[in-house]
Amino acid sequence: MASAARPSISAVRGDGLPRYARSDGNFCFCIPCLCKPTKLPMSSTTDLKQLVEVLGDAIVIADASGAITLWNPAAERIFGFTESDALGKSLDIITPQRLQHRHWEGYHKTMASGVTRYGNDVLRVPAVHKDGHSLSIAFTVALLHDADKTVSAIVAVIRDETSRFEEERNLKKRVTELEIQLKKQANPSST
Repeated sequence: MASAARPSISAVRGDGLPRYARSDGNFCFCIPCLCKPTKLPMSSTTDLKQLVEVLGDAIVIADASGAITLWNPAAERIFGFTESDALGKSLDIITPQRLQHRHWEGYHKTMASGVTRYGNDVLRVPAVHKDGHSLSIAFTVALLHDADKTVSAIVAVIRDETSRFEEERNLKKRVTELEIQLKKQANPSST
């Protein structure tokens, strides 16, 4: 019995597991040839374009120089910049000025080395809306490569967590207030 050719890895999922392309056009997401292949629901560039447009999370891609090359409708909703406002602009439009130097040091180091230390981590940082108000965002990043395997861009999938951040800050403040009250009740002579 001839053994089946081992499928090639065509991509790596966000959870770090490989996605294997099979000769029959199917994909499997585990050890090659040990599972039943599954058809991917998207079969065309149009479907992928639709996915990017309908997601609730922002998808932003910036090239090696930091110029924005993809800006989906969720990015517009979160940051206030239209696609035409954002395309070709620097990531500085959403990065607080006080953090820009640090951001660009890391960005250029990542582009030069082809390695990001944040590949599997959710990052939580401040950002800026078009109207100037502060945002709290959470995002993941991944490096995109050219055919010659050099890093050509970075993609970020971004979620606005401003409300959650403010709620958490208020809860922490309330806990601190209650702890102070408890200390005063436990030791009334120290007030």
